[in-house]
Parts: sequence; C-alpha cells; structure tokens
Amino acid sequence: MAHQSQPQDQSSAAEFFRTEIRTGRIERAEVFAKARTPAYKLWIDFGELGVKRSSAQITARYTPEELVGRTVVAVTNFPPRQIADFMSEVLVLGVPVEGTDEVVLLAPDADVPLGALIS
Repeated sequence: MAHQSQPQDQSSAAEFFRTEIRTGRIERAEVFAKARTPAYKLWIDFGELGVKRSSAQITARYTPEELVGRTVVAVTNFPPRQIADFMSEVLVLGVPVEGTDEVVLLAPDADVPLGALIS
C-alpha cells in the first residue's frame, strides 16, 4: 500500500475555486537564456483571453520544437511575475518526476476549447 501523506496547509473549497485554471495551446517556445535555472519562454493561446506568456522550467523533458502546438493547463489569474527581462503572466502546471529534473506537463486527454475553465 502506498504511503499517503497529509497536506501541510489545507485550503478551503472557496479558496481553490478562486483560482482560474484554463487550457491553452503553446504557440511559441524558446530558450530563456537569461533565466538562472534552465527554462523556456512560452507564448500560450488561451482563446478569448488572448496570448499569455510564461516562463517554464521544463527543459529536462521537452524541446522547444515539441512544445509548439501542445495543449497545456495553466493558472491564469495569478499576478504577473518579472523573471529577468521577461514578464511571466501564467503558471503552467506540471508534475515533477522524483529523483530527476524533469517536469511532466498536465494536459487534457482529448481536444478541448482554448481557454476552457478547469472545474
């Protein structure tokens, strides 16, 4: 049986539902040379929300070329964050692979509309 841990800090359902998590499609990806930790600059199309930018530390698993066209899941209502000379507007979600530097991106398993709200 797998070990189950308890969350350190619990949040309420109301707090969770204030977080906007939406689907988007990566339109452009390039190496973020000025980032302290290896990262990519991403431009993600969220449909009616428009194209938003993100800095993502996903270089151990993905190349920029294989990211373009990929549907991702991201938090779209966090405040923008300045990273070096780049303004990151959304937080792309992924799962760190234990014992590696890899992060596996979260994505729907079927086509969904761009900007769809995760519920």
